[in-house]
Amino acid sequence: MPEKKKILMVCLGNICRSPLAEALLRSKVNSDKIIVDSAGLDSYHVGEPPCKTSRETAALHGLDISNLRARHFTPEDFDRFDLIYIMDHYNWDLIQRKARNKKDLQKVNYILNEIFPGENMEVPDSYQKGRNAAELVYNMLDEATTAIAKKLRSE
Repeated sequence: MPEKKKILMVCLGNICRSPLAEALLRSKVNSDKIIVDSAGLDSYHVGEPPCKTSRETAALHGLDISNLRARHFTPEDFDRFDLIYIMDHYNWDLIQRKARNKKDLQKVNYILNEIFPGENMEVPDSYQKGRNAAELVYNMLDEATTAIAKKLRSE
């Protein structure tokens, strides 16, 4: 039996964007073939659930992310995951510092490059910015994870 593909969603604190991306992609792929997780590049929120607006936004779209807990990204995540999706330029700067070599960085991509190839567009940080910001982020991540799921099915 082939090994499961492992995908990691990464943002700064792992309490708004990356948990949404994790839940969205999980809802679109076969869990027997693909593992999806998320992590944050800083440790401010380790152990906390996703922020209230992200939980509420997810719930409005039929996703429950209340059971997820923030965890810190470690260099070992480069070994554990096949693909690592980041949300913005600051995430790129931080993850480059954690990378041990070029092979690590080859696993990393901006999530929105899946719908806007090579543009390195950012998913804005919706933390403490209200429902409209969380909804915008949800819609961006929904479109990107749909593209990722389609790509994974064709592999």
